[in-house]
Amino acid sequence: MESFDKMSEHLKAVNSWCIYDVGNSAFATVILAAVFPVYFNGIASSLPEGLPAAYLGYASAGAMLTAALFAPLLGSIADVSGKRKHFLAFFTLIGVLSTGLLYMADQGSWLRALLFYVAGSIGFSLSMIFYDALLPQLAYNGKTMDEISSRGYAFGYIGGGTLLALNVLGIILLPGTTGYRIAFLSVSLWWSLFSLPLFLHVPEPPVTGQVRRGRSMAIREGVKRLVDTFREIGRYRNLFLFLIAFWLYNDGVGTIIKLAAIYAAVMQFDPVSIIGALLLTQFVAAPFSLLFARLAKRIGGKGAIGVGLVWYSLITIAAIFMSRQWHFWILAACVGMVQGGVQAISRSTFGLMVPRGKSGEFFGFYDISSKFSGVVGPLLFGIITHSTGSVLPGLGILLFFFLGGFYLLMKVDVEKGVVAAQNGIVQDLTNQ
Repeated sequence: MESFDKMSEHLKAVNSWCIYDVGNSAFATVILAAVFPVYFNGIASSLPEGLPAAYLGYASAGAMLTAALFAPLLGSIADVSGKRKHFLAFFTLIGVLSTGLLYMADQGSWLRALLFYVAGSIGFSLSMIFYDALLPQLAYNGKTMDEISSRGYAFGYIGGGTLLALNVLGIILLPGTTGYRIAFLSVSLWWSLFSLPLFLHVPEPPVTGQVRRGRSMAIREGVKRLVDTFREIGRYRNLFLFLIAFWLYNDGVGTIIKLAAIYAAVMQFDPVSIIGALLLTQFVAAPFSLLFARLAKRIGGKGAIGVGLVWYSLITIAAIFMSRQWHFWILAACVGMVQGGVQAISRSTFGLMVPRGKSGEFFGFYDISSKFSGVVGPLLFGIITHSTGSVLPGLGILLFFFLGGFYLLMKVDVEKGVVAAQNGIVQDLTNQ
């Protein structure tokens, strides 16, 4: 009976963790990917051609850089203090409030819109550190970690896609900018609502080692552990190589997510059609995220990620030649086939190689890798678009990220990385 109760509590915790993805994916879908880029291109129409896309690229890069600088320290402090959920709640609140304030950004107030967008992006990005750090404790073994991570992404795509579909109706039916602004407000409310189960049912991971009490002690110990982790992470050879590979290929993934809509808007595709195509991405991505978990069982997480990166490279080449609106719909469906799977299996593969008791600080480095990858791609896209006046040259850089990440990924020995994490074995990068 006690065993059944534990299984029931564990299942409730897993589902609650996945449900949080239903909430925060609304931000990723509506704000980062679909509605806000199209809306921003419209309210910033007074700017010279190409500048709205460039400015959005700069804003995305600035938000990610800010989050990246704080990610490892905050993750380390959360590990020491045992308050990962507190940090998650704080940054979720920042994201929720900033997103709601986008309702106030109307025609012509593009600078205000960018400021709220940056604040919301920072809250979203930093909240993901502590959300991801809760994953390892929910998995009994490596197989379930792939499954739980993929289920989270599947829940997220369904949730984000559902809200986006409702927002498309609002944009069509409501006049002027009203539908867009209500969409931003709906994200704030949706994210708040679907965050509650996690805070109620997912336990705080235990603190390993001596428990430090007090804020100042936690910060000092967090800084000390951060310095130690900087020294230590490079000695976990396969974990370190995976981080560098992830940094490269996730830059391409993130750039596509954030800038695909404004790329299509610059090409003067119909705004509702653009959002509809990205809605298609969400509903294609949900089942394919689960299929990627099955693929990872057959060929391993590294192999599944590799398949996704090859597919992404082909998508990038096709996008350079895109000229018609229906091309964008096909490419949106193709992106959905790999987007969630690559991200889900990357998260679980990294989680397998994280040393015990250090999920917060090591996922801080995972997320800093993600954040810095969110800096370089959009920044280069913005610079190239700004200097050439065209979005097409900026696409070429994505191939470098996908192919470079694939090359480094193939050098990672995940099995050795898992053994090293379980046994506390470190291996210098010079040892092959």
